[in-house]
This record gives sequence, structure tokens and C-alpha cells, in this order.
Amino acid sequence: MTNSRLMALERVNKSFLGQHVLQNISLQLNRGEITTLIGPNGAGKSTLVRIILGLLTPDSGSVIPAANLNIGYMPQKLNIDPTLPISTCRFLQLANTSHRACHGALDSVGIGHLAATPVQKLSGGEMQRALLARAILRKPNLLVLDEPVQGVDVNGQNALYKMIGELSKNLDCAVLMVSHDLHIVMSATDQVICLNHHICCHGRPEQVTQDPAYLDIFGQTAIYAHHHDHQHSVHGEVLDADGVHQHGESCDHD
Repeated sequence: MTNSRLMALERVNKSFLGQHVLQNISLQLNRGEITTLIGPNGAGKSTLVRIILGLLTPDSGSVIPAANLNIGYMPQKLNIDPTLPISTCRFLQLANTSHRACHGALDSVGIGHLAATPVQKLSGGEMQRALLARAILRKPNLLVLDEPVQGVDVNGQNALYKMIGELSKNLDCAVLMVSHDLHIVMSATDQVICLNHHICCHGRPEQVTQDPAYLDIFGQTAIYAHHHDHQHSVHGEVLDADGVHQHGESCDHD
């Protein structure tokens, strides 16, 4: 095992009630690399993540973690009782870490000023940052992020992906992201794994988006790369540099 390899799966299979969910999955997660897992609904992405987290055991095949593996996990969303009186910092402290460490993690993701804010009052983007702060509390060398930009607007998505790249460098860790966003995530990842119960294709983003297996699943429109030289209103209309609506122009990000 090289020093950079933090997790390897070799020929992993998993079935439920006789249905093959994962077939012959082999992959490697390396320190310093961002890997994005994409695929249609029901492709087995959640099952694969649970196996990587050690929450599920494969029916066959091998899961090989590095001896020093330390995983930080960010769920897609977290339902918190709206009547629970808990601040953002206290929410992080539920992970049995110190007040100081929680403040440091919140500062790292740009919301240190919200430490005393009730967690229920956070916006969608702020909540995702709080979940990201919770994931990095113990300085993991593998970050597993399940739909990290869920419920965040387009500009917020770009900012979050940029932050994830910076955290990867600062923590010197591997990142595994699960995403359905094919327009923005391609510029924010080193390696893409396209899953549909088996690995259809994998490699650099520019390679995967040209692969026939990828195009089979997502179609030609999925290779569209959106470069921002403008802003958007909350309704998706294109605005000029001064935030003025450009009539007749819009942009589809879905």
C-alpha cells in the first residue's frame, strides 16, 4: 500500500432481497484527490457510501482501509427538531469536541460569526457549511460528502465547491463527494466515478463526459459546461455585471 492510498475496494458485491445493487466494484481513494461519485437514482451510490463508511458489509470482495484512516462524514441533510434550543456551536459540540475546536471548524468554513445563532435559523447554504464544519472537526484524512450542495443556490454551490477544494489541500485529505450536479461539479473534482450498479466509466472529468457509457445514462446535454460571466436572479434570469435583468435571457442549471 502506498502512503497516498487511504481506501481501496476490490471486486465488491452487494445484493438486497436477491437484487444486485453493487456488482464488481473496484476503486481507490487517494490522499490529495477529490473523487466525485455520480449516477442515476437507484444506482447504488448510497449503498456504496455505507460500505465505505463501514456501516454495511459487502457480500463478497474486499474493503481495504489504510491503517491510519480517519473519516469525516457530511450527510445530505439533517432533520433537527425546530423546538430544540441549540446554537450552531453547541450543535457541533454534540460530536464530543471542545468549544474551541468547534469555533475553529466554523471559522474554517466561513461561518464563525454564526456560532451563537440557533441552528434552525441558518439558511440552506449556512446549514451545509455547518455540516461541513462538523465533518472536519476531527481533522479527517478522508472526507465523505453526500450531496454537499443540497438546497444551495448556484452561486453558493460554486463557493462551497471551492471551499471543499481548499479544505482538501489544508487537511491533506482525500474527498469522496456524491453528486447529481453534472454542470458545476466537473470543474471541482480530480476523478469521476460513474455508477449504475457497476462502474460504467471513471477517470478525469473531461474523459468521463465523452465516454459512451456516461452519455448513455445522462445524454448529450450532460456535457454542457457552464462558465459564469454574469449573475442570476433568484428566479434564474441572467443579470448583467450590475445586477440588471437581461430581457429574454435565462440559464438552465438542471
